Amino acid sequence: MSVVVHEVSHGYAALFFGDETARYQGRLTLNPLKHLDLTGSIIVPLLLIISKSGFVFGWAKPVPINPYNFRNRKWAEPIVALAGPLSNISLAIVFGLLIRFGGYLDILNPSFLYIAGYVVIINLVLAIFNLIPIPPLDGSHLLFSVLSERYAHFKETLQRFGFIFVLIFIIFLWPFLVKYIFYLASLITGQQ
Repeated sequence: MSVVVHEVSHGYAALFFGDETARYQGRLTLNPLKHLDLTGSIIVPLLLIISKSGFVFGWAKPVPINPYNFRNRKWAEPIVALAGPLSNISLAIVFGLLIRFGGYLDILNPSFLYIAGYVVIINLVLAIFNLIPIPPLDGSHLLFSVLSERYAHFKETLQRFGFIFVLIFIIFLWPFLVKYIFYLASLITGQQ
């Protein structure tokens, strides 16, 4: 559901700036079936689970956005790109605060608090991962919105080889970020 909220947030941000593409295609819904991607939501995660790699990765169908429909392209593109990660950060904070205060007040079921801990981690992972400035991730849209036209060749190269760069990042750099994600989760939840 975190991935669905992420994608729907992009769609609503685009709608706010005048792009109704996601609405026309029925993608402004929290129904997860509308966001399933056969490869990214089913096949890749299933193969990773079966292979017992210890690492599960997947994605949903990106919400369709047409930046030519934006009323203010200068601000719309980076804000639409930020909407997804910000929705994940918001979910992490809400569930983290439920853990922090619900656990102390003894008003929430321990099973819920356990699941909420996973919700915090998953949403922090989604937010931070999507902020990486490599296409097709959201961070690339933020990067490209601040780069001048003289960096068009750099942008094209990143877009052409983006998937390879993402894989390289996951293999070599992501392990270094994981400890910081757990640190952020402990700051939000108040637990180790």
